[in-house]
Formats: sequence, structure tokens, C-alpha cells
Amino acid sequence: MIEIISVANQKGGVGKTTTAVNLAASLAIADKKVLLIDADPQANATSSLGFYKNDYEYNLYHVLIGSKNINDVILNTNLPTLDLIPSNIGLVGIEREFDYLEDKELILRKRIKDLNINYDYIIIDTPPTLGLITINALNASDSVIIPIQTEFFALEGLAQLMKTIKLLQHTTNPKLQIKGLLPTMYSSKNNLSKQVLADIIRHFREKLFIDKEGNFLVIPRNVRLAEAPSFGKPILLYDIKSKGAVAYEMLAKKILESAE
Repeated sequence: MIEIISVANQKGGVGKTTTAVNLAASLAIADKKVLLIDADPQANATSSLGFYKNDYEYNLYHVLIGSKNINDVILNTNLPTLDLIPSNIGLVGIEREFDYLEDKELILRKRIKDLNINYDYIIIDTPPTLGLITINALNASDSVIIPIQTEFFALEGLAQLMKTIKLLQHTTNPKLQIKGLLPTMYSSKNNLSKQVLADIIRHFREKLFIDKEGNFLVIPRNVRLAEAPSFGKPILLYDIKSKGAVAYEMLAKKILESAE
């Protein structure tokens, strides 16, 4: 049965796209059929998989406005079981174009139903806002992963995101669940990073992932992980032995275990 997971946090620079891309790739390497939907106008997930604006003509914008069928914009990636729906800066104006629609918060959910490929997982990378695109992604999803960087102001704005999720659970998407919170950019050598992680654990212990050693799963600050997008590759294709690759493989394992 297909599971749709949004990766969301309205705060930018938290490792949201890194998480969406590398979780999708890790699930694909685990022999799952995965579709990554880049719903961020910045299109960083798209470029992280080696695609740039001149490589494709149509993108998620055309799907949302109804000018292209969702199946016609899917791109095949370097991983046989990972597909991509690319994004484009044109998504920025989608809220204005949808302003007159009564069901404008449910468009993506309806478009996904038109897929004629049997995916195991759909991962949606969302923009760093709580605007219409993010609401569409959450309404289309079964669950949401929330990356939180272990840096100053890490918890800033998180209450608003939680409030939004709770509102959707009581209105347009009762099935929506928080899959988990994911501390990112963690450095065990940095006292601030350790303090912020301690704060996250204190407030959200029950919503954190646990790694194979019984510790709270964190995504480390890792040079190879930061380099991979500039080569258009997920970390598993760039440096599979890096700490970043190991962490995202563990996250994928936890997602797979939760489906059993």
C-alpha cells in the first residue's frame, strides 16, 4: 500500500530538502518504488538529483494547474526505482492562480490519484513556508517528517507548524500523522548543538526516531552530505560510507519498519 510522506518545516535551512532527497534515495535502494515530488519553487530537490531547468519542459506547476497529466511530467533518475516530479520557480505564483478555487487546498491530493504507476512511497519536499503549497502537500500525505536543525532558534515557529497539522487532522486530512521529528546538522563537538538536541529530546522525546544502537537518530553535520547536491547525486551515490549516508539509511530503515 502506498505511503505518502511530506518533509516539512516552515523554517528554512533545516535540512528539509536534504532529508527528502536522501530518504527517497535510501528507500529506493532498499528496492522500494519511490516518487519524489519537488513542491518547492526553489527546485533544490530537482537539482540535487542532477536535473536543471533546461533538462525538462514540464513540472509540478503544470500538473497543479491542470495543463499536464501527472504521469507526463515524471522523470527517471539514476536509481531505477526512484522517479522525480520536478519543480520550477513558476510555483511561486500558484496561490494567486488558485485563489478563486473552493478546493484549492486539495489539488495535489487529487492529482496524485491520477498516477498510473504503483509506487510504494511518495516523498514530498515542501517550501519553507506554511502557504498553499505546503498545505496541499500535508493534505495529500499520510504522515509528515519534521527536520529540526540543532542550532540557535531551532524550535522557532515549530508551534505554528504543529498547530497547522492539528487543524488539518480535524478538518481536511484526519489520517495525517507526525511520522517523527528529525534533528539535523548535529555536531557532537559543538556545545550549542548538544544543548539544542537536549532541548528537542526534552520537549519531543516520543516523536524522535531511535537508531539501531538505541540512541535518538540525528543527521550529522557532514561535509560529504553538503557536497552531494552540487554533483546532482543523493549521498548514497556520492559517498555511501559517509556518516550522512549511514544516518539516512537508518531513517529509511525506521520508515520501513513502521510499515510492517
